Amino acid sequence: MEPADDDLVGLDNLVANTAYLRAQQVDYDELRKRRVSLTLPKPKNSSGLLLDRKYESVCEQQPIGRKLFQEFLLASNPQYVAAAEFPEELSHWRFAEDEAREKAKRSILAKFCQPESKSFLSYLTGEAAEICKNLSNKNFDEEALEQIKEATRDFLRGKPFLEFMKSPFFYRFLQWKEYEKQKITNKYFYEFRTLGKGGFGEVCAVQVKYTGQMYACKKLDKSRLKKKGGERFALLEKQILEKVNSLFIVNLAYSYNDKTHLCLVMDLMNGGDLKFHIYELGERGIRMERLIYYTAQITTGILHLHSMDVVYRDMKPENVLLDAKGQCRLSDLGLAVELPKGRTICQKVSAGTTGYMAPEILKQENYRISVDWWALGCSIYEMVAARLPFKDFREKVHNEEVTRRTLEDECKFEHKNFDDPTKDLISRFLRKKQLHRLGNVIASHCDCV
Repeated sequence: MEPADDDLVGLDNLVANTAYLRAQQVDYDELRKRRVSLTLPKPKNSSGLLLDRKYESVCEQQPIGRKLFQEFLLASNPQYVAAAEFPEELSHWRFAEDEAREKAKRSILAKFCQPESKSFLSYLTGEAAEICKNLSNKNFDEEALEQIKEATRDFLRGKPFLEFMKSPFFYRFLQWKEYEKQKITNKYFYEFRTLGKGGFGEVCAVQVKYTGQMYACKKLDKSRLKKKGGERFALLEKQILEKVNSLFIVNLAYSYNDKTHLCLVMDLMNGGDLKFHIYELGERGIRMERLIYYTAQITTGILHLHSMDVVYRDMKPENVLLDAKGQCRLSDLGLAVELPKGRTICQKVSAGTTGYMAPEILKQENYRISVDWWALGCSIYEMVAARLPFKDFREKVHNEEVTRRTLEDECKFEHKNFDDPTKDLISRFLRKKQLHRLGNVIASHCDCV
């Protein structure tokens, strides 16, 4: 028995060693290719980035620039460190509540407003310096803090920014921007299962090969786009997504095209859409505390679009996606349009989804951002009542009748979960005249699209 046992031990060792050796086998060519692909290139003198050296562009609008500028400040002298930390702690105070907010206030006063502190904002001058020195529990308010924040921003865009552009941190920024210019193809990703399908193509999950980061890829079929006349809207969606930088909008990470598809690679939202949460999870509707939370995030996303003179035109719960943490973002900007400065638009064909379209769209009148606030009012109503203001859940009714109700009927609040503040808010969003609608801004000129 003993020799047999020894043989088995020897066999086990052989198997283990063989598995270990196989695990050690490496495709060095593949590793070399990956290493080369991840090496940051040298910036080219012809790069347009070398010409655009504005503080706002480099240090505020571009995430990698903002991060590297922050690292530069924190690795510099105490003045620069304080200038980097103050906006961060101010932001923490603004979003904190109750005891945490009070603690953040005490920290700001002790750390940045006391001359004996190492982090005292000694770079401030004039009125801002006086405000900082005199800041206390009694006069700790938004207006004073905003003045100090703006003075800090003015300081940072001066000497610190000039020094940053001469530092290795800025060189690394240029390397990253050069790296971003590489041509992206489908070989850059692993493709996984289909997440959904639409009129122009499908959405599938993809993974970047070299980082492991997961995204959602919207694959638009070029032949379908051409057949249905959707090329202009697809390109417009891409152009708008390239400008978007918001925590409350599904952002574009990559875009590329091949012989058959235009591909938009965006944030992966794996929490489902808001419509699913309204109708499929437990009792229909959304609890009030969640409703307030979602409405605040949706409103912030819409305001970001409006700040760029973009009207969404397809606000509805189905287009609001949630991530794994329950944060929500606006998606599908296929119907969005960029507005001419100071002008309204009108369209011969209605843009949007039946039940969410504002009266001015249905009547083919001139409009700007008013249509998004109407659609938000309809969406809030739906979150409460699990139905639309002018169409019941699963009601079989012609679009013409929904249009008639939208234009002629008054909104009724018969569901038990409607409280007075919610009814008041929805009523303000659902004013039939643009001029009286909450959030609306009227322009005097029109461009037809």
